[in-house]
Amino acid sequence: MPVKRVKDGGKIVGTMLRFVRNPGIAYIAKNAGLDFIMLDMEHGSYTMETLADACKVARGIDLGCFVRVPELARGYVSRALDCGATGVMVPMVESVAEAKSLAGWTKYAPVGNRGLGSSAGHTNFGGLGMPAPDFMARANQDTLTIAQIETKAAIEVIDQIAAVEGIDVLFIGPNDLSISLGYPGELSHPEVSKAIAKVAKAAAANKKIFGMHAGDALLEKWLPSGLTLIMNLHDINILTAGMTAIGKKYKPS
Repeated sequence: MPVKRVKDGGKIVGTMLRFVRNPGIAYIAKNAGLDFIMLDMEHGSYTMETLADACKVARGIDLGCFVRVPELARGYVSRALDCGATGVMVPMVESVAEAKSLAGWTKYAPVGNRGLGSSAGHTNFGGLGMPAPDFMARANQDTLTIAQIETKAAIEVIDQIAAVEGIDVLFIGPNDLSISLGYPGELSHPEVSKAIAKVAKAAAANKKIFGMHAGDALLEKWLPSGLTLIMNLHDINILTAGMTAIGKKYKPS
């Protein structure tokens, strides 16, 4: 499964969704060879019901179904997981306290304090199927806890954030990071690159996964630095590129 693969040191590749609501998009992603989709509830209009529908399909075809929740809030995190999400990302994590809250809400005891609810999306609507301690340990292994690093404040304490037990992924948000550092949109500015390199180093030192959502050029730049959770584009610009190509090819100039 994708979560196990990336935790074992392999690469996984996916894209973000902000627009498409039909859960059949999971089949399209799988058929295209992707390992995961991530539903964007920060900048997209998705509801928990939409997320739950996508997760049901994705779980049935061994496709990772991740979600970026709107903000660090226990209700968002716990509901997303119980809907069946196999990874939860919180935007703009910028302190040890925030990282500990995220880890605590996504992981069951003894690592965290996630509440145990059965017979929902995360159990495929059955019971736990095993003793509770075994289920909790397996769920902790099968779930990605993703801290999105995209502010100057986070970079200043990245070594401490990376050391938090239960955080699995340090994930770069390059656009907001460039803004926070004072170089809006300059994703390859030396200061932005220096900050990203610091995150990559902290991830490696603490045996965390290094991830990023970006275009081709930036992803290719950071692959040699241990980038293994790779997210490219989103549904809107994928659709736009395809439709634009059709228009340019067949519409009279």
